[in-house]
Amino acid sequence: MKFLLVDDEPLARARLKRLMLAHNDFVLVGEAEDGEQALQLSAQHQPDLVLLDIEMPNLTGLEVAKALSQQPIPPALVFVTAHPQHALDALQVAAAGYLVKPVEADALAEVLQRIGKLTRAQLETQKESVISYQLAGCLRQVPLSAVLYLVAEDKYVRLVSEQGEALLEQSLRQLEQRYPQLLRIHRKVLINRQHFVALHQNTQGYQVELAGCAQRLDVSRREATRLKQLLQQTTL
Repeated sequence: MKFLLVDDEPLARARLKRLMLAHNDFVLVGEAEDGEQALQLSAQHQPDLVLLDIEMPNLTGLEVAKALSQQPIPPALVFVTAHPQHALDALQVAAAGYLVKPVEADALAEVLQRIGKLTRAQLETQKESVISYQLAGCLRQVPLSAVLYLVAEDKYVRLVSEQGEALLEQSLRQLEQRYPQLLRIHRKVLINRQHFVALHQNTQGYQVELAGCAQRLDVSRREATRLKQLLQQTTL
C-alpha cells in the first residue's frame, strides 16, 4: 500500500516514517508539511493511506480529511496528533485509525493490522455501497450511508435505516467484514460509525447515541471497553 505522511513537524514525520518503513507492505510516496501540500501530493500520487496530523497551518487535518473524502476513490485515513480531543471528529469522518504522539510501534502496528489489505478500490466500493435485500419477491437496496444500525434476530438481521426497516439474510459477521464502515457494539449489534454521536453511561452500563435515531443502543461490556479506548484517543 502506498502511504503519504502529513505533519508540519519534521521530527514527528521522521519518527513516523521510521516506524512505517518497518512494515514491508507499505511504501512511502511523499511527505507534506501542511494541508495544501497534502492535497497536492495526494492528487499526484493517489496514496492508499494518508497518515495525517490535525493541528497544522492553513488547512487542518480534519479539513484535509473532508476534502480527501470527496475524491472518487478516497484513501484510508489515520490521524496522528498530539491533540486527543479530536477523536470524536475523526470517528465521524470514518477515519481508519487515531494515534496519539509520540506514536508507539505497537499502537501503529495494531492500526495497520486493522486496515489490513483495504485498498483504494475497496474503499470506493464502500463509499458507493448499498445493502440489498428481498421484499415480496423484489430486490430492494438501501444506501449504506442511510443505515443506522443492524441487529441479529433469530435467523435474520434487522436493518434500521433513515428509510425504515428491512430483514437481511446475511449474518452480522458477513456484513462487518464487507463494510468497514460498520462498527460492532454488541455481539448482536452493528452501528454505522458515520451516525455515531456519543457513548453514554448509566446504572445499567453503556449506551450509544446515534444521529437520527431516537433509541439509544446497549453496548456490551467487552465492546464498551474498546469504544472507551477509542474515545480516549488510543486508536480507532
